[in-house]
Amino acid sequence: MSLQTQLNALISAIATDIKSLLAKQGNLTNLTTTSKTDLVSALNELKTLIGAIDLTALISDGSTTSTIKTYSIDKINSQISAAVSALVNGAPTALDTLNELATAIASDETGIAGLVTAVGNRIRYDAAQSLTSPQQIQACQNIGVGDPTTDLAAAYSTAKA
Repeated sequence: MSLQTQLNALISAIATDIKSLLAKQGNLTNLTTTSKTDLVSALNELKTLIGAIDLTALISDGSTTSTIKTYSIDKINSQISAAVSALVNGAPTALDTLNELATAIASDETGIAGLVTAVGNRIRYDAAQSLTSPQQIQACQNIGVGDPTTDLAAAYSTAKA
């Protein structure tokens, strides 16, 4: 291969690489920055603009809420810690997570069964229930109504006689 052929191949390879780089760079006139001569100048301009942002206009650790500001990471962590503390609210260490509560409940099946039975034996005021006659009588007596099976017509007839 002649020197001229080798130089032509090298020039062609360099031109292809330059064309590819220019395509990846894009059209610098489309930059929204003031500096449009090269990417480094445009990036430096952006860095300066970003550095000039007043974060106090965006971050507020005050007690008032805002739709245009956010808390700093320290304030966010503090708020999360306070919420967890309020949720735990002095619970003993052995019962201060949901897993520990679930384990404690699962380990006392007899107590839980007793609670479920006790709750099931309560008279509901928000929904209908199917109660046996003795349960109905007891419920009525508990709330001061008396015996619901009393024959009121017979009581009236007896009282009128």
